[in-house]
Amino acid sequence: MSDDYEGIDEDISFLEDRPSDADAEDVIVGFGQDTLGFDAPIYRLRLFYSHDTFLAFYKGDPLSRGDMVLVPTRYGRDLAQVIGPVNRNGGTVSGEIALIERPASDEDLEKARRNRELEAEAFSVCRKKIEDHRLDMKLVSVHYLLEEPKILFFFTAENRVDFRELVKDLVGVFKTRIELRQIGVRDEARVVGGLGVCGRAYCCHSVCDKLRAVSIKMAKDQNLSLNSMKISGPCGRLLCCLSYEHNFYNEQRRLMPQEGVRLSVEGEQWKVIEVNAVLGQLKLASEDGRIMNIEASRCEKVDNRWTISRP
Repeated sequence: MSDDYEGIDEDISFLEDRPSDADAEDVIVGFGQDTLGFDAPIYRLRLFYSHDTFLAFYKGDPLSRGDMVLVPTRYGRDLAQVIGPVNRNGGTVSGEIALIERPASDEDLEKARRNRELEAEAFSVCRKKIEDHRLDMKLVSVHYLLEEPKILFFFTAENRVDFRELVKDLVGVFKTRIELRQIGVRDEARVVGGLGVCGRAYCCHSVCDKLRAVSIKMAKDQNLSLNSMKISGPCGRLLCCLSYEHNFYNEQRRLMPQEGVRLSVEGEQWKVIEVNAVLGQLKLASEDGRIMNIEASRCEKVDNRWTISRP
């Protein structure tokens, strides 16, 4: 255990998580920035069945948020939903960009609706096969590609799973290409969705594009309880909001004295014992045990030393 966790009753480092391969920026088609030009409209698209997002270019009329389009994806040609245009502010966009073939037709949408009915049946069949083979894996979702004869099965597992016999059984049932993809528990939460402890929909499902790395240090920097039950989400990993708010706390703490710093207040020495970055307040303790709260805005760093002004 590292020094960062010294004094913690419970080792909760296992809650830390890093984005999995499924969270990497998708590289679909090799359209370089020079090929598209600086004025080319670029859109961010979402695959509704996995909530992966990626960038795409369309040569036709402008697309609106929520439009469904046919596009080559990391899994094959399929439908994706337009999240909105990318605001480039005259700059470039990193990574490669897919080419949207066309907006989805009524026939495409009807076929996708029928596929959803088939997916429900395939989910039941696959789950039964998993039980028959006694595999230690949890089926998360099933998806039929729109324009390719392939079915995707997403699952989670604690360890690597030998599913070769399972694939043979599924091919025998569905008579098409089968692809099983193992995802992490955070990816599962992003796919399935739900309500977090805040009462709102999971950020990974409804707000953010990518899963960010989250660490125990972020919780410590925000003065949060290191009780694993309080700082972990329904997925069993650290709350994503720790990462979203970390930059704010870092910036605020840079502008404020930290715990242990000694300040002179009207000739008396006081020690900073608590920093409230959200309220912008400091709690000070004197040598004789008195406690005082002050506004952090009264503190100023001069010659690498913190001083405090009069109220």
